[in-house]
Amino acid sequence: MLINFLCIKCLFLQLSFHFIFVPLIPSQVLPPYADSQGEWNLLHDSIGISAMHMQLLHDNRVIMFDRTDFGQSNLSLSSGRCRFDPYDTVLHTDCTAHSILYDVATNAYRPLMVQTDTWCSSGSVLPNGTLVQSGGYNDGDHVVRTFTPCDDDQCDWIELPQHLSERRWYATNQILPDGRIIIIGGRRQFNYEFYPKSDEDLSFPQTSMLHFLLETRDYAENNLYPFVHLLPDGNLFIFANTRSILFDYKQNKVLKEYPEIPGADPRNYPSTGSSVLLPLDERNGSTSVQAEIMICGGAQNASFALATQGVFIRAISTCGRLVVSHANPSWVMEEMPLPRVMGDMILLPNGDVIIINGAQLGTAGWELARGPMNRPITYRPSEQTSRRFSVMEPSTRPRMYHSSAILLTDGRVLIGGSNPHIYYNFTNVVYPTDLSLEAYSPPYLSAEYATVRPKILSLNETIGYKATFQVRFSVEEYLSAGVVSVRLIAPSFSTHSFGMNQRMVVLKILEVSHVTSYVYHLAAVAPLTAEIAPPGYYLLFVVHAEIPSSGMWVKME
Repeated sequence: MLINFLCIKCLFLQLSFHFIFVPLIPSQVLPPYADSQGEWNLLHDSIGISAMHMQLLHDNRVIMFDRTDFGQSNLSLSSGRCRFDPYDTVLHTDCTAHSILYDVATNAYRPLMVQTDTWCSSGSVLPNGTLVQSGGYNDGDHVVRTFTPCDDDQCDWIELPQHLSERRWYATNQILPDGRIIIIGGRRQFNYEFYPKSDEDLSFPQTSMLHFLLETRDYAENNLYPFVHLLPDGNLFIFANTRSILFDYKQNKVLKEYPEIPGADPRNYPSTGSSVLLPLDERNGSTSVQAEIMICGGAQNASFALATQGVFIRAISTCGRLVVSHANPSWVMEEMPLPRVMGDMILLPNGDVIIINGAQLGTAGWELARGPMNRPITYRPSEQTSRRFSVMEPSTRPRMYHSSAILLTDGRVLIGGSNPHIYYNFTNVVYPTDLSLEAYSPPYLSAEYATVRPKILSLNETIGYKATFQVRFSVEEYLSAGVVSVRLIAPSFSTHSFGMNQRMVVLKILEVSHVTSYVYHLAAVAPLTAEIAPPGYYLLFVVHAEIPSSGMWVKME
């Protein structure tokens, strides 16, 4: 009786076991998580390194790495291996690991070996699933490193010296529709380049000037790790400091400059805020998909200068949304419940955004922040303005400078890192170096939603653009087709509060049909273009009444 009542309430029509979609009003879906604020779990008190960088791979392992120029870590390399680097600024011979591979399923990890310094670098995953990490510091700043998942636990980093044309330290990467990676900026680098190089690239200068990056550099820089998002029209949105542009990288041409974000306070490193491209929604079947950027947090203009003198002022508490696909967009500003600098913004499978990690005072940099912001905030983009933000359960561990966070396949958020010191420092400091690994479970993972949580039973593992594909799923208390959605998420490369390459596409569903008992079948349409979803591996989630399934890997090609 409960199911029948809810089905009527959700206003769906069932004809020959097929469901026709009827628009719902917000009050006709499940309430937003009642009183649940999520749950924290400590996975490891120490993994031996501080996780400055993270990337989830398509074998459900997470690669993490730190720097090499601070001395020994707390994890030895395996089989008596050592790293020999005559250019290292601290140790020429180092038998400890500065990178690990973490297995989500077993909660185990193994050491990996990086040869040169990966400090403050960038990354993207190629369409074949290989992680490409670019740049770093010192002898690592022109290096490309690759890691390809394997089945025998023998794979490790491969270093490609001098594969970058310019020094890339604090740069940003973005995967492109043709499968290449664009690498933008870095400290005192006002240019961009591509990896791998195409034959066309080799016929021209290896880098292209981007004057916008020079124009947005101020006394504290505040243009490092620029926010870069690939838009559905194939151009790039680039944000640095307080300004943003629409950029045609093929023609090296700025097509438009958007209005400056209100407030005149910087949002990029070291005044580190965060940014996401809100979910791209293809459900209406239109070839024109709206693109909207959201930027939250950061530090006030004077914050960096004051923090170097021991004065820590309040972080920024505003978020701005900009519909960049509109002809004449303007920023819509909202106030977060709490100020935050160095917060990570992560797209959750149900379309919410979680803002996690960071501080309330100061800025990014060595010892330059105070007041850990241990409470995550969730943001519901489609809710009424007054109901969008919710404050979640706090962690007991400060996650300050050099923290990272990513989404896992099961919908949890993995959190690690925090080392606001030049070296690993565990005593007599305000915020000791943190080598632990935690997971935060958002409210949708609460046991009270078990009966409405879908489980994917089968699906097409390889999907072509515009193709119709099938997903079979089960759910104990099915409500209606109107509260079912299918979402693709590209996992991000996380460092310095920005998830590079992160994106979500909400797909058009053609039908949902009842198979037997608690089993249902749906047909959906794959993303229309590689500009909307570049080729490669994605997590596919079925969401039912705002409760997501665990994700399953699919490959767009």
